[in-house]
Amino acid sequence: MSAKKGLNLTLKIWRQKNNKSKGQFETYKVSDVSPDSSFLEMLDMLNENLVEEGKEPVAFDHDCREGICGMCSLYINGRAHGPDTGVTTCQLHMRMFKDGETIHIEPWRSAAFPVIKDLVVDRSAFDRVMAAGGFISVNTSGNTTDANNIPIPKENADKAMDAAACIGCGACVATCKNGSAMLFVGAKVSQFALLPQGRVEAKRRVLKMVAAMDEEGFGNCSNTGACEVECPKGISLENIARMNREYLSAKLSTKE
Repeated sequence: MSAKKGLNLTLKIWRQKNNKSKGQFETYKVSDVSPDSSFLEMLDMLNENLVEEGKEPVAFDHDCREGICGMCSLYINGRAHGPDTGVTTCQLHMRMFKDGETIHIEPWRSAAFPVIKDLVVDRSAFDRVMAAGGFISVNTSGNTTDANNIPIPKENADKAMDAAACIGCGACVATCKNGSAMLFVGAKVSQFALLPQGRVEAKRRVLKMVAAMDEEGFGNCSNTGACEVECPKGISLENIARMNREYLSAKLSTKE
């Protein structure tokens, strides 16, 4: 059985020294790329070639390479995480591309995610939104209660788990024409709002997280649904609606 033919590709990659420098696309060639390799492995191959040539390798973010950490944030041929659906960049395989194809690779484009270098962006805005209220305060000293002692309807438990699947990659922000983080914040609000453990701080949580989101400079949601389509974990727009209801309820109760 003959081996699969390797791909010969042209890469147009965004290069930028830092946030204050002006960036530009630079063109590179890679040859004999295995269709079964991942997109990040292809970039590894490119960087090995650049290092051998005495050139500066392309900076890109990655960690787990298992679709869990959300760090591999690349905008590929006009789509967050590339042409496949329901995957992160590290899960994108080169068989999605054709031999001789030109691939455009960019960092996330959002004022709230400034470029650090090349394809690496600063997504710490998400961390600050989470720090504002994306947690529950529980005293863990002494005897703790078993989790299954608190009955939770299966529908709510399932929806909470679905919302908690968000890995904070930022694809929703990069895809939204307004640079909105509503899907991310909606998911983080929902994973607690649907469970009794999260109801104690529900009003404070949603008010502070939405305020933090606005302070970070994320745009408004215009409900086009692009964020849900490009989300690698399939986070539903229902979470945005739930967050809006939680926010409205919290605002009205604080005026009483």
